[in-house]
Amino acid sequence: MESTPMPEPLRRAIHQLVSEAVANCQEVLRYTESDQAHTWKRMTLYRATDAADTMNMVAMLIAAYCQRTGMGRESLETYLQLEQTARPGQGAGRWGLGAPGGLLGEEAPVAASEPGTWASMQFRSGRRHATNAQKVEDDPSRLFTGDVLHGLKARLCDDIASLDSYLPPHVAELAKKVVSVLEEPQPASV
Repeated sequence: MESTPMPEPLRRAIHQLVSEAVANCQEVLRYTESDQAHTWKRMTLYRATDAADTMNMVAMLIAAYCQRTGMGRESLETYLQLEQTARPGQGAGRWGLGAPGGLLGEEAPVAASEPGTWASMQFRSGRRHATNAQKVEDDPSRLFTGDVLHGLKARLCDDIASLDSYLPPHVAELAKKVVSVLEEPQPASV
């Protein structure tokens, strides 16, 4: 395995793009709050797509660099996991149309009632996510992720006071703790 470090300009570009994607992820979480009932569908889709597109740019930037420096096409396609990739414009992708029914606790449609079919697998995937979602509110990693994203966005925008205006008090409190840790940004060590 090659041990050449990533070129600094590439590293900086990746950090910038990932920061942008994280900001979009935070907005996805923001638009799930109850005060956003009028706009959640539109804005969660916008921001989730923006985050996915930005992370796709990261992957394509790295791929272009790897290709330029001699990586073989087969290795590149394997690393990009092209067989797993579905673009938002191509429809529901791996979630499929049956997953929301399972997620929302609906009865399985006729197409999903036959075991082993694609529709059945999609429906069961949605049902499994629904079951897991019932427990997720207390999941420390989920809570931590949301708090970090909200705190990071507030710190980057220098708008800590806004946390109180749209987050439940316990989430705002934890996000403010994240902000306090981020008060003095440190340069990355190389």
